[in-house]
Amino acid sequence: MAIDKEGFQFVCALLKREAAIVLDESKEYLVESRLSQLARREGLVDANEICRRIIKGDAVLVSQVVESMTTNETSFFRDQHPFEALQSSILPAILERSGSGREIRIWSAASSSGQEAYSIAMLIKEHFSNAANFKIDIIGTDISTEMVRRAAAGSYSQLEVNRGLPAKYLVKYFRKEGHEWFIKDDIRSMVRFEKLNLASPVGLVEHCDVIFMRNVLIYFDIKTKREILSRVGRALKPNGVFFLGAAETTLYVDDNFERCSMGNASCYRLKTVG
Repeated sequence: MAIDKEGFQFVCALLKREAAIVLDESKEYLVESRLSQLARREGLVDANEICRRIIKGDAVLVSQVVESMTTNETSFFRDQHPFEALQSSILPAILERSGSGREIRIWSAASSSGQEAYSIAMLIKEHFSNAANFKIDIIGTDISTEMVRRAAAGSYSQLEVNRGLPAKYLVKYFRKEGHEWFIKDDIRSMVRFEKLNLASPVGLVEHCDVIFMRNVLIYFDIKTKREILSRVGRALKPNGVFFLGAAETTLYVDDNFERCSMGNASCYRLKTVG
């Protein structure tokens, strides 16, 4: 049975309250699809029964609904251009000005199952031998407990490593066990994962040289976008850079940022005062 109108509205309100995610009527099919899968896993009749259980006080299902609706598409080296900018312009400048032994912190926000964070680690390992003199701290955060667990495990299917990952990186930085590919320890040691709700005022990754927050602001209303961008501004170091998705912008949302072009990529910096 398809989710009814009242059920859809209930889920929309739940997601707004718990994760600040705003859905319109065009997302009804997405809600139906994701929650039907959840219902089957939990032995429930349909999405409407999920709603009834939550109304009766099932807190576990609340978390499962949020996780079902916030598991986003990702892949290794997704939308190649930001990684090209990181390699050609951003990291060389950071390494030059930071001084040997200093910490370089990169935040992959809404990191899902970890491919973005591990892509950054592999890029550094492959192209910046001088980074061995620095403390590299790559942090992946996500609202989903299951995604944080998966990312920390560093385990990927054949289909997942086939998407965007250069063959030489697969051979060099992964080991195969059965049908799964595992990130090798030298890459895993560069990355840590934590649960974090971007819309919550509690918790923040601080003192970042680079922040990747791609394809997540599109799910929030304008008030929440402004709150998140304000926190991003506080998290960035003075010369830090910030990546959004190709369809996202700070324009008309937060005028403290300026857009910069780096080859085929665009990123944002805090405007210089004065």
